[in-house]
Amino acid sequence: MADVPDTSLVRRARKIDRVLGETYPDARCELDFDNPFELLVVTVLSAQTTDRRVNAVRPALFAAYPDAAAMAGAERDKLEALIQPTGFFRAKTESLLKLSAALVERHGGEVPPRLKDLVELPGVGRKTANVVLGNAFGIPGITVDTHFGRLARRFGLTAETDPVKVEHEVGALFPKKDWTMLSHHLIWHGRRVCHARNPACGACPVARWCPAYGEGPTDPVLAAKLVKTEGRA
Repeated sequence: MADVPDTSLVRRARKIDRVLGETYPDARCELDFDNPFELLVVTVLSAQTTDRRVNAVRPALFAAYPDAAAMAGAERDKLEALIQPTGFFRAKTESLLKLSAALVERHGGEVPPRLKDLVELPGVGRKTANVVLGNAFGIPGITVDTHFGRLARRFGLTAETDPVKVEHEVGALFPKKDWTMLSHHLIWHGRRVCHARNPACGACPVARWCPAYGEGPTDPVLAAKLVKTEGRA
């Protein structure tokens, strides 16, 4: 992609984002959290499960381990029992113990508000780091999850499949201040309308600007049946 994005692509990308913003005025992170540490932990737990399932275990988890120091000292079997409903609980327990210990050892138990520091923590990649930066610290970041990547390619905003390249190419089309909400808009739309299989094209508010229009049913009645009123169960 050129260093300076095509003007027509920039206009189309921003129009899509504006319409999605109007369509989903309540778009936000669908993981519950009260502080940066909680968001970091629940984002790690959200891998290969649903936000609702993570939100269900959150109250008991943080009642037992309210901060990094407490979680770093957790008994493995007790932590495993609390997060078991999220799946892959043994591996996730290992990640949380290492992550919490690293926060205590390197950052005094606090979550650092810098991408460079976050991605050096055990089990934290750019996607998790950008979720935390954007939603806990108000520092703009693009969260390239499976929904964001799929929609960015369908909308013709990028042809890349590597998440870092997607992040950089799509980010170049928007003012930095819009990155976090752009992520929410695409993720919400991906969960509700633009499904991986059988997207609800005939019920899509941005269909007129989408090069992939027609991948799913275009009949409004058929498409409406595919629309989900909530995100992941």
